[in-house]
Amino acid sequence: MSDDKHLKQAVLDELKWEPSVNAAHIGVTAQDGVVTLMGSVETYAEKHAAETATLRVKDVKAVAEEIEVKLPFDVKHGDSEIAAAAVERLSWSVSVPKDAVKVTVSKGWVTLTGIVHWHYQQAAAADAVRTLWGVTGVSNQVTIKPQANAGNIKVDIMSALHRSWFSPDNISVTAHDGRVTLTGKVEYWDERALAATTAWAAPGVTSVVNDIWVA
Repeated sequence: MSDDKHLKQAVLDELKWEPSVNAAHIGVTAQDGVVTLMGSVETYAEKHAAETATLRVKDVKAVAEEIEVKLPFDVKHGDSEIAAAAVERLSWSVSVPKDAVKVTVSKGWVTLTGIVHWHYQQAAAADAVRTLWGVTGVSNQVTIKPQANAGNIKVDIMSALHRSWFSPDNISVTAHDGRVTLTGKVEYWDERALAATTAWAAPGVTSVVNDIWVA
């Protein structure tokens, strides 16, 4: 079996293994480590879960996600209902600062705007609305406010990476005005994601460009 066929089968098996995904409605192709997901699902949460499951598979370098969200016929939530539910959900999230995030909805697509101090707050806002019925997509346009006296971001991130297990021979960090770029090579996608998560935790980081290769 070729590497592409083996990877395709591994992704299909992982999608079947993931209980929150109906794998019967999802098609998969693989070429040189790049996996394309096709088909349709009933919720945006399932679409996100399919992408997350795919990225767990060894040798997946990137995912092209072409899954369409087709809501069940009995789910009839208008944009105003979705917006109201999203605002309510955000108000109950302990990770999202009160009144920091604004919501707009168009044909089921939710757009989040506003300013927060940390990436985990930005991510929590999207997590809060992703599982609402009627949502067909989420655009997270929440920005992170730069922090004064953030210290030496590059040194802080490199120290944190080394506390995990990353070798300075594998990962390089550059930083300018809160904008961080990661480069290098790792073996698995989870390692790439962990490096980005570590970088986001540094005070003063406003964006992370993850150019680490999975090889």
